[in-house]
Amino acid sequence: MTEYLKRNPQSRRGFVRSLAFGSSALWLGGFMHRTLAQDQRLAVPGATVSTTYGQVRGLVRDGVQQFWGLAYGASTEGENRFMPPKAPGSWRGVRDHFQIGKRCFQAPGAGEPAPVVLAMNRLEEESEDCLRLNVFTPAADNRARPVMVWMHGGGFTAGSGNYLMYDGTYLAKKEEVVVVSVTHRLNIYGFLHLAELGGEKWQQSTNVGLQDLVAALAWVRNNIAQFGGNPDNVTIFGQSGGGGKTTTLMATPSAAGLFHRCIAQSGSAITGISAGDATAASQEFLARLGVRASDMDQLQKLPVAQIQTAFYSQPVIARLGTGPVIDGSVIPRNQWDPTAPAWSADVPLMAGSTETENGWVGPPPLELPEEEMRSLFTSRLAKDDAARGSALLALYRRLHPERSNRMLWLTAESDDTRRWNAQQLCRLKTAQAAAPAYLYFFNWYSPVHDNRMGAYHTLDIPFVFNNVDVAASMTGAAEERYQLAHVMSAAWAAFARTGNPDHPDMPHWPAFNANDYPTMVFGSQVAVRNDPNKEERLALAAIRT
Repeated sequence: MTEYLKRNPQSRRGFVRSLAFGSSALWLGGFMHRTLAQDQRLAVPGATVSTTYGQVRGLVRDGVQQFWGLAYGASTEGENRFMPPKAPGSWRGVRDHFQIGKRCFQAPGAGEPAPVVLAMNRLEEESEDCLRLNVFTPAADNRARPVMVWMHGGGFTAGSGNYLMYDGTYLAKKEEVVVVSVTHRLNIYGFLHLAELGGEKWQQSTNVGLQDLVAALAWVRNNIAQFGGNPDNVTIFGQSGGGGKTTTLMATPSAAGLFHRCIAQSGSAITGISAGDATAASQEFLARLGVRASDMDQLQKLPVAQIQTAFYSQPVIARLGTGPVIDGSVIPRNQWDPTAPAWSADVPLMAGSTETENGWVGPPPLELPEEEMRSLFTSRLAKDDAARGSALLALYRRLHPERSNRMLWLTAESDDTRRWNAQQLCRLKTAQAAAPAYLYFFNWYSPVHDNRMGAYHTLDIPFVFNNVDVAASMTGAAEERYQLAHVMSAAWAAFARTGNPDHPDMPHWPAFNANDYPTMVFGSQVAVRNDPNKEERLALAAIRT
């Protein structure tokens, strides 16, 4: 690994770049500009590429071609609001794509649970003209590189594809892949279910945010060869809500054939919202707006401010705009319940989680009082059964005697949620017996905030993107980061290249099986362990039954 660092001195220099990123916010009249400005220093105009809609030109930075804010769909305002995505218009001449695009409208004042992650959020301008993507490629040539399409986190309600840590430059350069990050419609704009309310015009007005992602993948199929990518070797990958998006796309028939591998990091979508519940929520929303079902065209004429006020005012309407609807059309059935989806049976899957997922909330106080911890184990994990809660706590203390109360709780909570779901995805995929699944576990602890966050939710992202210096607010500055970033980014790229994550700089990663639960552990040591949380998993499973 020392040789790798010698060959890649930019890894050591990257912390200077991260400071440049952080200082790019503009101070105007005593207030910090809301958007972290696009950093174009050391970049020059790059290649001109012909797409199906017109010619585009990007930037070259660190030897990588960057194309920012490419439109894969038309603006969704006006008559396109709440409708399936439409193709962008064509143009003559060359359009420069040097700047990030806009994001979908979301909750006013929304940020991140952790300030170290907020530092990665550009908080770019919000707009209904948000169907944009970014492309990072070593060269716009005919090399047919593997393509990795990133689905951002934030659930199905927040975020964008433009976070600093999602920049695909260093992953593309190091691994000879093409990276694409996608921004799409969210919350009420992406998941208002109107298919059963407004007649023929509105029959496809369901899951339009998911239809956006399908449209983005269709854009990749039709255009990525011009950017040096292979449209027949596309991997979708995402974290948190992005994992929910990738696993939902696996259950979306219209996406079949548009991607060939799938990665879900600390996120999944096992089931969706029923069409009946979604319709009832939509009716309540229309009533709040004063719009009759017989006059739904008014929805496309209302000011955004009025929609925002109605959506975010109290009380919150349950199951409104929170995510995918099982509409019987775009999504025919629950995504992963009771079985893995048939439409992606031949797609290999990688899934995993971090050890202390909710360590990113706060960050949490250093201490967790004993009484509070016992209460959490009983109410949150043991279905209010005090005896079972005490037994479960005793088990965790026996298996992890060195851990503080806080870290013990964060570990147990993660085992019961995102780690359980990652294991469930692998169990279901393996039972389908058509393509392999690979399970991982990330347990590298960040030193930031006095070691209070552990291996927290989102911390794996900078390692996958080879962006640990760009994301130094999240990772700290320890030298060991570079080795782990190399191993993880190479594994993700190997999986994208072949459907198998093995590469020479880590142990052999066996495919998942339900007997041994082989798990690749990424941390201070990288090693395969069989069923590393077996006792905890079985104890939690007994409570679930």
